[in-house]
Amino acid sequence: MNTLSRRTLLGSGAALLAAPALAQAKWPARPVQMLCPWAAGGGTDAVVRIVAALLEKELGQPFNVVNRTGGSGVVGHAAIAQSAPDGYTLGIITSEIGMLHWQGLTEVTYRNYTPLGLMNNDPPGIQVNVSSPYKTAKDLAEAIKASAPGKMKASGTGQGGIWHLALAGWLNAMGLKADHVRWVPSNGAAPAMQDLAANGLDFTTCSVPEARAMLDAGRCRSLAVMAPERLSVFPNIPTLKEAMGIDFTTGAWRVICGPAGLPAEVKAVVEPALARIYKSKDYQDFLAARGFGGMYADAAGTEKYMAEADRAFGEAMKAAGLAKA
Repeated sequence: MNTLSRRTLLGSGAALLAAPALAQAKWPARPVQMLCPWAAGGGTDAVVRIVAALLEKELGQPFNVVNRTGGSGVVGHAAIAQSAPDGYTLGIITSEIGMLHWQGLTEVTYRNYTPLGLMNNDPPGIQVNVSSPYKTAKDLAEAIKASAPGKMKASGTGQGGIWHLALAGWLNAMGLKADHVRWVPSNGAAPAMQDLAANGLDFTTCSVPEARAMLDAGRCRSLAVMAPERLSVFPNIPTLKEAMGIDFTTGAWRVICGPAGLPAEVKAVVEPALARIYKSKDYQDFLAARGFGGMYADAAGTEKYMAEADRAFGEAMKAAGLAKA
């Protein structure tokens, strides 16, 4: 065998040996981007940041959170769905993904994602400015009933989002139309609470944990929570049923995911990591400290949960007149 042939054979053998090693290169080999459809400072932003920090600790690469807000959540949700399915762009999607398409705002649905884990679920509360004359949910309800349609204003998220649907459900339970209170769209709970503190709104229907900064600062108060029972971290806030005798409950969920078609090897790493994170003391302490509702499901369970939520939200939005005909 001549030298050239020998070198060629040796080179080919080295390439063959290297190929499996390259194919088995562990993910993540570089930083991962985590997209958030809602503004910094809100509940979704808080959840994705603690998850990103714990994923970095688990997997040894930075998970960098980027807020992609706008379009009542459409911009960020679409950005996750449309990202390259290589594992280097993941994100957090929220209940709104089961609502936006019913309004005709986007064609993106839960089917455009690879679910990796359901990480929490929060019920909405009813918050007013500390200077508001309404001391109880019943006081506010009576004022709403006495007001002209569209005179009072509320917010908490984008048009047709989970907190908007919470308002619509509450109004419906009182025998009022969904648009009796004018909804002011926002890029999340944080800017809505700032607007409330500046007296730009009559009330908000975001979760109590999202209102906590304003509550702790004495700039607002929460009148009731739309949950089956009182929140352990906010035991003095009555349920809507306790406050008014109205048995209406709902909640906002948050899911870590990637775009559809995410490689199986990425899913195989992230899914168990999220399960460990959810059970970890760091994450459970975070939920307890913020008053966030704990709820976990693996990838298969999350997909099933989102499918059922999509169906239920569609029915509720049609009934409330919020869905596109």
